[in-house]
Amino acid sequence: MGMLGLGAAMADAPRPNILFILVDDMGWGDLGCFYQNSRRSERQPRLETPHLDQMASEGIQLRRHYSGAPVCAPSRASLFSGVHQGNARVVRDNTFDMPLENSHTLASVLKEAGYATALIGKWGIGGGRESGGGPDESPAYPTKRGFDYFFGYLDHIAGHRHYPAHDPGAGPRKMTAIWDQNRIITQDCDKAYSTDLLTARAKKWIYDHEKANHDSRNNQPFFLALTYIAPHAALKVPTCAYPAGGGLKGGVQWLGQPGHLINTAKGEIDSYIMPAYKHKKWPEAAKRHATMIGRVDEAVGDILQLLKDLKIDRNTLVVFTSDNGPHNEGSFYRFVQNPAFFRSYGPFDGIKRDLLEGGIRVPALVRWPAGIPKKQQSSFPCQFHDWMTTFADLAGVPLPARADGVSLVPTLTGHANRQKQGVVYFEYNYPGKTPRIADFVPEHQGARRGQQQAIGIGKYIGVRTDIKNHQDDFRIFDIESDPQETRDLATQLPELQRQMKDRVLQVRRVYDYANIVRGNVVRRPYDNEFVPGINVERTQPGLVFSLIADQALPWAAQATGRETEVQLTPGIKFPSNWINDTKGFAAQWQGFIRIPKDGDYHFFVQTDANDGTRVFIRLHGQGGMALVDADFPTKGQKVDSSAAVGTNEFKPDKTGKRPVKLQAGLHPITISYVHGAGQHTPKLDFSWTGPQQGQAAVPDNAFVCQPQAVKAVKK
Repeated sequence: MGMLGLGAAMADAPRPNILFILVDDMGWGDLGCFYQNSRRSERQPRLETPHLDQMASEGIQLRRHYSGAPVCAPSRASLFSGVHQGNARVVRDNTFDMPLENSHTLASVLKEAGYATALIGKWGIGGGRESGGGPDESPAYPTKRGFDYFFGYLDHIAGHRHYPAHDPGAGPRKMTAIWDQNRIITQDCDKAYSTDLLTARAKKWIYDHEKANHDSRNNQPFFLALTYIAPHAALKVPTCAYPAGGGLKGGVQWLGQPGHLINTAKGEIDSYIMPAYKHKKWPEAAKRHATMIGRVDEAVGDILQLLKDLKIDRNTLVVFTSDNGPHNEGSFYRFVQNPAFFRSYGPFDGIKRDLLEGGIRVPALVRWPAGIPKKQQSSFPCQFHDWMTTFADLAGVPLPARADGVSLVPTLTGHANRQKQGVVYFEYNYPGKTPRIADFVPEHQGARRGQQQAIGIGKYIGVRTDIKNHQDDFRIFDIESDPQETRDLATQLPELQRQMKDRVLQVRRVYDYANIVRGNVVRRPYDNEFVPGINVERTQPGLVFSLIADQALPWAAQATGRETEVQLTPGIKFPSNWINDTKGFAAQWQGFIRIPKDGDYHFFVQTDANDGTRVFIRLHGQGGMALVDADFPTKGQKVDSSAAVGTNEFKPDKTGKRPVKLQAGLHPITISYVHGAGQHTPKLDFSWTGPQQGQAAVPDNAFVCQPQAVKAVKK
């Protein structure tokens, strides 16, 4: 195939099916094997999650896994786009129902790899008017972002309604829309409880996919994102007990009859409390929260049994995680969740909307019998944006250059010594204060939120809240020995403080997008800071060129270090054996760009006009600043460094004008390039404007690399 650096897992097992189960507002401490089981010896009220505990014993627990943000929409945007919030183009802060940018997604990458793709559950990042979107109005409707099939909740307000046919409607339609592809089926959802409805539809989709594989003698893998709305917001419970058994013949079943879509659409809505909790002397809200999580636990057990019944269990990778920390909300309903009752935040402080560990560290389990050893635990710091590179690696396709994450395959498969370090980064703005929960240390209780930022470096995490300017210090915690973040080590670690302040500028782009429908704008107190370069003792002219593939790829890709054709070039130049190519190839240049003066810069790229030609340029390494994204067919048109390129509703007179503010000095640069097959030979012009400087080509002498990188070049 001519593609270098294929997925690490390919040697051990065929490409797995991927089932990604995402729940809404389940805290790290809500999971039995993570925290709740320890409460038994303390004689404290506790939740039971036996099926999830069993799943954990059959795979790996990621015990330091972070969501994309401390609230759902930006967290989901980071998950599905593969970028952290510093590089998110549209969905930051509390911008609900904004359109996810038109770029690679988990679904589109896996679809390109040959997977069938489906989203069943909550989306919330489709665009269009709040609570009024649809396949025509929403530019980022799931089927426009790589999913073959969509069933569920498009907008975020709908995702508060566990009984869509009965709960109060919202938005222009005055209803809770449940979409089945391009059709609303709310009228058919009588007595259908959200967890049961989504589980039954997911089981039906998996069954239909496998039957089609069998009938056609095909072996197409699938990617299913199953995104529950429990245990979020309205504390509503099922109509009846979970049906016995599970899998193909038991558990919840899709009947497909209007008014009776599933086999639990019967009895009294919002009436069933699990027997283990029914007679406890607990507040009603606690019984409901426990039942909601118990229902998700039973649903996961049901689906895992289906995989076994269909004999696809061994080679299906299942991820279970949550979009952020636990909530303290009630939505439109009379019961309000109290996260302190079960200590849903676990041993941490903070809840949803806090950048303390309790708001951002989420439970994560991964099970894949063919590839993941049993009974593993990992404390490797990882985040939602790592899943895109992980899934691309598992699917055996090149890693998208735009993705900020690292592949977790080494950690998952028992080779943690080979795991590359990634980036853990957050930025978020929300008014109000951290609640005064007695479990929290006094300095966290009632602390102002406001502009918040967090950066992870090794075992340390830096957190700052209510930020007024970039000079505000991070509180620095050794998160391994002090998970509750009680001992600020900042005064003892001045060099780490400086490193954190530099790094948070190097991994982000200033928000550059204006939504013409709602006008959401995000501004940060550190937006006008110049991004610092790095100190490099010895350099020499040139960049290191690596051939990634001897054919065109569907996206600009990352080099993996396993490339066999590597050489030194004097700047962004094509080696002689590729300069006249018309068949297509993919490559990458790496090194440093020298910025001559502190100032405001704009960058531009222009390529040949072949259909498949594309380029992506990044500063400051993996997870660093996305500089120019021309990772789409440009037809030879010039593309600039606007961070709003590729977004919907893009208006040049309103957005895309903000410069890249760079400090003089050396900045690591990576240029990922695909030459599409066609009549035109390779072309990549890179130009800039800067202080007192009109647009001009970036000269070759602006690029350098380190001697050790040159020594590693294979002649």
